Amino acid sequence: MRTAHKPRSEMIAETRAKLIAAARRAFATVGYANASMDDFTAEAGLTRGALYHHFGDKKGLLEAVIAELDAEMNERLCVISARATDRWQRFVDENVGYIEMALEPEIQRIVLRDGPAILGDPSQWPNANACITSITGNLTALKEEGVVGDIDPEAMARIVSGASLYAAQWIANADDPHETSKKAVKSFRALLEGLRVRDNQAA
Repeated sequence: MRTAHKPRSEMIAETRAKLIAAARRAFATVGYANASMDDFTAEAGLTRGALYHHFGDKKGLLEAVIAELDAEMNERLCVISARATDRWQRFVDENVGYIEMALEPEIQRIVLRDGPAILGDPSQWPNANACITSITGNLTALKEEGVVGDIDPEAMARIVSGASLYAAQWIANADDPHETSKKAVKSFRALLEGLRVRDNQAA
């Protein structure tokens, strides 16, 4: 009796997923610099050649791990913002939620410490434009509704995005992340509150 073979596309996806999962565990526990390619290819039951074929090198694998984490973070932020009762609260909760994720060890180490050190400025990463577009859309709608003042939505989106990223990196690199997070979130909320017109602040 003949055994059915998996489609090539499915096998490729499985191989990539195994390598990403093994690398993610290694990067989270020992960090990018100390993670051995031989160790996590062996854990995945694959060869170093498979890693080179699918990701080019260890840096390419880090990019794939960060892309996976970023997608998960976005999904979680969507859940957080969906709980809010109005557009302004959704906007605030989503941005504050991102900053508070900097308290999580895996995100701290991979996305906020090793990522920028190896891949450079996060504002230049592939997902950055989508983030700016999303914030710009929210600010445009809030401006049209009269919730925020007469600001340029894209300019303000870049400022808000930069502030939240810097706050998250500050937390991730702090000696006391929890105390730093409290300070960062309080100041960030004050920054956002300054965007609202007075009538809405009193509401």
